[in-house]
Amino acid sequence: MYDIAVVGSGPAGLTAALYAARANRSVLVLEKEGFGGQVTHSPKIENYPGELAMSGMEFADRLVEQVLAQGAVTELCEVTSIEDLGDRKLLHTDSGDFEARAVIIAAGVRHRRLGLPREQELEGAGVSYCAVCDGAFFSGQDVAIVGGGNSALQEAVLLSELCRKVYVVQNLPRLTGEAKLAEKLAAAPNVEIIMPALATALEGEESVTGLTIQLTATGESRTLPVQGVFVAVGLEPENRPFEAVAPLDERGYIAAGEDCLTATAGVFVAGDCRSKAVRQITTAAGDGAVAALAAIRYLDTL
Repeated sequence: MYDIAVVGSGPAGLTAALYAARANRSVLVLEKEGFGGQVTHSPKIENYPGELAMSGMEFADRLVEQVLAQGAVTELCEVTSIEDLGDRKLLHTDSGDFEARAVIIAAGVRHRRLGLPREQELEGAGVSYCAVCDGAFFSGQDVAIVGGGNSALQEAVLLSELCRKVYVVQNLPRLTGEAKLAEKLAAAPNVEIIMPALATALEGEESVTGLTIQLTATGESRTLPVQGVFVAVGLEPENRPFEAVAPLDERGYIAAGEDCLTATAGVFVAGDCRSKAVRQITTAAGDGAVAALAAIRYLDTL
């Protein structure tokens, strides 16, 4: 039996674990994929207070090391459901069950797909959701990145340094990411920004040979001759395993305010999986601190 179980190990989950462990609570961190979460895919972080620049992997490594140094326990497994048993919670996972007096859900989000035919089939054969992970495979080749937010622009900058040609395809008439990133891409000689346009088809049999797009203004179709298509069109939550103890909003996010409280006593939520207006590393870390302190106050009442 642990005092607090944290589901997820992104900045929110690890910050929650850090605060809870420093309060001398026994802490279990459950992670289904890789410790650090989505932040590990970021090539460069330049907007975290006190740090001029660092990679997402560096940031995650430091957080994990800090949490382990405080005595938290980690397990690599997927939580499939949570039962509320009153003063204790039972977490069912694909590696067995765990018990805790309180739970902090910090499950984060996953990459949203385009929904194109054969998209999953071509994943790993030209379709990628992570330029940091796969960009080097396309060195000297032509690629397209679909999306216009911060993540898309960051990945486009990275790809522009590796690839011969980079097409940025955005469905809106403007880029929605940071102005500095947009300016950097506009100045890159090997980057072509196409907007507004929709990705309509992936070309190629065994691997990607092109991306067909439709120009919104004219309805004209155009096939970009690329060997790689990077998808950066946002994220979506995977909160269904927790809906019995943490009701979801219409978009699938856990319905909770800035206090990080759910409808179930002893169950808290932190980070990008929570319904909120701003999703940044700083706000995730803030949620983690708030949720951990709320969980500690709850334990004090038992």
